[in-house]
Amino acid sequence: MLGVVNLDKPVGPTSHDMVGMMRRLTGTRRIGHAGTLDPLASGVLPILVGAATRFSAELTGGSKRYDAVIRLGARSATDDAEGPIEPGDGPLPDEDAVRATLVGFVGTFDQLPPAFSARKVGGRTAYRAARAGHPIALLPRPVTIHTLELVGFVRGSEGADVRVDLCCGAGTYVRSLARDLGERLHCGGYLRALRRTAAAGLTVDTAVTPEHLEALAAAGRLGDAILLVGGLLPLPRVTIGRDAAIAFRNGSARPLSEAAAADGRAAVFEGEELIGIGSVTSNTLQPEKVLPREAVG
Repeated sequence: MLGVVNLDKPVGPTSHDMVGMMRRLTGTRRIGHAGTLDPLASGVLPILVGAATRFSAELTGGSKRYDAVIRLGARSATDDAEGPIEPGDGPLPDEDAVRATLVGFVGTFDQLPPAFSARKVGGRTAYRAARAGHPIALLPRPVTIHTLELVGFVRGSEGADVRVDLCCGAGTYVRSLARDLGERLHCGGYLRALRRTAAAGLTVDTAVTPEHLEALAAAGRLGDAILLVGGLLPLPRVTIGRDAAIAFRNGSARPLSEAAAADGRAAVFEGEELIGIGSVTSNTLQPEKVLPREAVG
């Protein structure tokens, strides 16, 4: 098996739990995912099956889209609803103030990861250290938010819920966005709910649930849910003939026809079959990642 499953992860299980489920259903341990979702988050979790795990970096590194609900008027030690939660210390803003403040988060800026995150410093994982009562001093990292739109504002007795639709680059923490929005508005904030609606070229409207995968596996039709990885790679496409493909699979560089591809990395196909990723320099194709001959991408 080789490909990607567009899994709609429910709230509750970890991303690793979903990998374990796919290992059980497929009977192979070579399963990965492209972009972790926290247990309290749901939505698109691309599951990589078989040799598709070789393309984890390419599928993880693209933009992602989220539907998020931010609670203003309180703070959380974990920056999400897992808590513990403490009341904020300032008045709640109105919708206009929230809308104006959100504009300031669009672009590239340094973001401090949550104390309870998977970041590592000196071999120590931040969330493990925080749970042990010895939080790690994390450093801000550059992130990019491409778009950030306010789609809902509901003010209640326990705070204000701000619903946003955002598209962001890899490495962006929506929990940190919620925390920082609350700080800029001087009232506190945390991420109340999160649903990933797009990642790795996949969207939530075509995602399949764990229950559906279980049913497909029971019917011997699990392959129906496995998508070809070639169409999801965010790279230019280069198609080569049989002789060049043999050389590519053997790790040899080969010249391409004139102006076949611009310099840079490219997804390499023999006909309609993905055979790997290569680097093009002056119309010469050098293999970088090669799929095994029996794999079909």
